[in-house]
Amino acid sequence: MILLEINNRVVEETLTVKIKNSLAGVKNDSIDVTVADFDGGLYRISNVNNDKTKIRISISLKFYKELQEHGADELLKREYGSLLTAPEDGYNVTLLVDLENIGDNWQETVRKIGLLKRNCFASVFEKYFDFQEAGDDGQKRAVIHYRCDETLYVEAKADRVTVVFSTRFRDEDDVIIGKVFMQELKEGLRASHTAPPVLFSHREPPRELANTDAVVDNNVGYVTFVLFPRHTARNTRDNTINLIHMFRHYLHYHIKCSKSYIHSRMRAKTSEFLKVLNRARPENKSTDKKTIT
Repeated sequence: MILLEINNRVVEETLTVKIKNSLAGVKNDSIDVTVADFDGGLYRISNVNNDKTKIRISISLKFYKELQEHGADELLKREYGSLLTAPEDGYNVTLLVDLENIGDNWQETVRKIGLLKRNCFASVFEKYFDFQEAGDDGQKRAVIHYRCDETLYVEAKADRVTVVFSTRFRDEDDVIIGKVFMQELKEGLRASHTAPPVLFSHREPPRELANTDAVVDNNVGYVTFVLFPRHTARNTRDNTINLIHMFRHYLHYHIKCSKSYIHSRMRAKTSEFLKVLNRARPENKSTDKKTIT
């Protein structure tokens, strides 16, 4: 199984082409590109006031206001500094790249811009990782409605951080494949002592979400990660955030891949059966009719 990229490759490649052309002395062209991302995220790459040397990269997230409550604005200022500018209308965050003032480390800048959505998500995780590190377990649970009918819950205790994903399965088949997939994740803990424990509950929310508005539904599943200090430490938290914020997409991507593989095998087997039936069909031997004279 592959891991999905945490960056937006379309954004990175588009900026890379524009910057390389500018450095090579090629005349700058206007640009207006809209890119869809996971969780209903939307990027827009465009010029500012028809100035072809100024490129702004904007992102729209329906749940950004919830991330702001957990320090998203402060984290973006720390990561992007002078690249930040006033948000474009209809978008939450906007970065500005000046093609007339490209630094020597522009590749690193492009890479960071490609991680814009990841860094928006990182604020809530960093906040609760800090709570756990300080032993402050009296904080209110974070609730992020990252999709219209799916929710992310993050809670810190003195010895752990609990992350719960609620996810909706659109098909009954998805529920079955999802259960098998989650069982494999549980088994993976036996092979790696450093992996966090993973719990999965179908229909009923876990005990951590008791007395909340967590949905009870036959097509809803809850995935719980228990992150210990070895996962939330300063030297490992970046990798933890990279992996865990993409988990929902990772789960549903592989459910779709599994269904596609099953369908392809079914079609191949059906084709084999048809060949066998065709070979078993008796041949119609033509008989010459004779006329009595």
